[in-house]
This record gives sequence, C-alpha cells and structure tokens, in this order.
Amino acid sequence: MYELLFRHVLSRMDPERAHHLAFGVISAIPKLGLEKLLARFTAASGADLSVHTLGLRFPTPFGLAAGFDKDAKGIRGFGALGFGHVEVGTITARAQPGNPRPRLFRLIPDRAVVNRMGFNNSGAAAASLRLARVRSTAHPRPVIGVNIGKSRVVDVEDAVGDYLQSTRALAPMADYLVVNVSSPNTPGLRGLQELDRLAPLLTAVKAEAGRTPLLVKIAPDLTDEEVGRIAELVVDLGLDGIIATNTTISREGLRTDPVVVEAAGAGGLSGAPLAARSLEVLKLIRAVVPPELCVISVGGVDTAYDVDQRLAAGATLVQGYTAFLYRGPFWARSINVGLARLRRTRQPEA
Repeated sequence: MYELLFRHVLSRMDPERAHHLAFGVISAIPKLGLEKLLARFTAASGADLSVHTLGLRFPTPFGLAAGFDKDAKGIRGFGALGFGHVEVGTITARAQPGNPRPRLFRLIPDRAVVNRMGFNNSGAAAASLRLARVRSTAHPRPVIGVNIGKSRVVDVEDAVGDYLQSTRALAPMADYLVVNVSSPNTPGLRGLQELDRLAPLLTAVKAEAGRTPLLVKIAPDLTDEEVGRIAELVVDLGLDGIIATNTTISREGLRTDPVVVEAAGAGGLSGAPLAARSLEVLKLIRAVVPPELCVISVGGVDTAYDVDQRLAAGATLVQGYTAFLYRGPFWARSINVGLARLRRTRQPEA
C-alpha cells in the first residue's frame, strides 16, 4: 500500500515537503491518542530483542538515525512506530536555517537520498526545553540520543567552545550524546576528524558531559587507517562508543541517470549505496575496540536481514533513516518482527 502511495504520489512531491508532511503526522501520534495502540501493533512478540549498553536498556537494537527529527519534536511518535531509540539532531548551539532550498533529493533507482540540509535546527536551548518536556511525562518513550554539531557561523578554530555550549544545554537531557564531526554539509566540519583536532574536542566534551555516555560519529570516506586510528583514540579517551557511518560524498556505482545525479549536486549520499562501506567500517572498528564498547552501525540498512547482518558483524545497535522514506511508517515494525522471527528460528528445539 505505502509503496503504491510513494510511487504515484509522494515521489512526485518535493522531497522536503513530503518529509514535513510525514513528520507532522508522526509527531501528532501522541496528541491523537494513538500512542498505546500503535506501540502494541509495532512491538515484536515471541522474542526478547532488548540490548543493554551504555548503562541503558534498549527495547530493540533498531533505532532512528539522526537527521529525521532535527529538533526533538517527534520522539514519542517514533517510539510508537517501533524504534527502540531515537537520535535527534544534529543540533547546534545556535539556531540556524540550514542551506538554501532545494537541499534534499531522491535517487529512486538507488533507493538513496542526497541531502545538503546544513544542520537546520532551532538551537540547543530550544531543543533542551523540548527534551525536558518529553522526559517529564510518565508516558513510555524510546531511548533518546542527542547528536550535536558545529554552528555554521563559528570558525573551526572555535569549535570546541561551540560544542561545549551545546553539551551544557543538552547532555543533562540526553540518554546518550553524540559528537558529529562527519557531516559533509558544514564547511570545515570533517576536518575535525583529524586526530590533532579530534582529541582535544572529545576530551573537552567528555569532561563537560559528565555521566552522560558520549559517542562520536564518523564518515565513511575516511581511509581504513584513519578509521582504525580514530577507534584507538576513542578507546584511549574512554569514550563510550562510535557511530559508523554518516553520509558519503562518493557517487560511485550509482544506477540513477548521471544527469539526475549531477542535478542533485553536492551533499551527503545515504541509503542502499552506502551499505557495503558502512559494513566494512563496522568490521574495521570492531577489530580494534573492546567487546563492551558500543558500536552503532548505520548506512544502507533496509531489512531485518540487514540489521541481523550488522549485529552478527559486531554492531551493538543499528540505525536507519533513508529506507524509512521508501518503506513507510511501519518500517521499524517490519524490522522488529523480522528480527524476532530470525531469533525464533535459531532457538534449539526442546
């Protein structure tokens, strides 16, 4: 049903407009009193999918990656749809409108998206108030991750202070905090992945975050050696985890008409074309870090089999985003039901 709707209606709409329409419906779920009904429908039965990591219990290993809920406005709605955790953001210390439109493009033959949103959000202070309201209610909610990035108007040389401003506002409201140094859409941001800049940044944010678990999100376009060095740094600094990976600037191997790809222009590519590299980076990281370190794999995940493959390769948790646009509102449910089915088939007979 959804795929027909997508093919004949949504795919013809401006992608950002379609996103806002879908987000409006999802964020309205609690207001419409549908939260408990949907939560019962989307929960997997017959298998315990819970994961214990970061000192937290995740009801399922599958969560929503940063980028969909940029301002922490739809957390409970996404939880009702079956996501075990929701990573909001990327949030910056200062409110900013992001890049000029159009800035979101579908590559439908590749089940992919190109975005150059540019961290459009209402700022850390406003997000902190929204998160406080979510946390103050007695309603069940997913685990909340908060992804922070550099404000566009702040020079890279002043990035540490900018991240610390976000950390002070958001770490107390987060179940875990993520330092994003890997988006291709903020000038100079990826340069913060260089070890001489990354180490002092992560050290400062870790001290400011206090007891809130801290992770760093890295790009798929790093070399294997760079991935290994960052993984070693994470262990040396005592961080709690790594998220791998963000979007890619590569356009290799796409099936979409090159004219369409060229028209989309610069930005980060997400979706199915990222799957192979994302899995490679996961394996590189897991070979370096201890078993207890939380590694969240994201990039090109579409089915329960994909999620299961990432878990088997060493992921602690798995996130998705782009396939949500192609699969529809009950995508997380299909992942959870599929994982439960896979686990039941592996249980030894009595």
